[in-house]
Amino acid sequence: MKVILKEDVKGSGKKGDLVNVADGYAKNFLLKKGLAVPADAQAINEKKTKDAAVAHHAQVLLDEAKEAAKRLSDKTVKVTARAGENGKLFGKVTSKEIAAAVEKEFGMEVNKKKISLEQDIKTFGTFTFELKLHPGVTAKMFVSVSEE
Repeated sequence: MKVILKEDVKGSGKKGDLVNVADGYAKNFLLKKGLAVPADAQAINEKKTKDAAVAHHAQVLLDEAKEAAKRLSDKTVKVTARAGENGKLFGKVTSKEIAAAVEKEFGMEVNKKKISLEQDIKTFGTFTFELKLHPGVTAKMFVSVSEE
């Protein structure tokens, strides 16, 4: 019997999968517990519509990420920091500070976990970092560290 799973079922499939299972298993377990619905024409059409909507949404997010990557690539954000003797910083410039600078200068909210620094920033100067906007879409940017 063909059913569409409403939830993940161990050994059968993931939520939204169209699976072929034994009649007794489908009637006595999956349908009875509300874990699946029979795969009739209406349910299959609903599944196709839902899958198309999810695919469209994913494509829109990818397009937005690519556009943001074009806009942000090779741009420089400015960060100021306090320094001690010999131009060394107190501590280091973190991805949290860089994310705040990107948000301030470009008006784009960025998660600090999406920023990848090549090395720790402990001195003044210009350094490169990568901003992951979407899986497979990154923007290479620069951070300019100057004294307060």
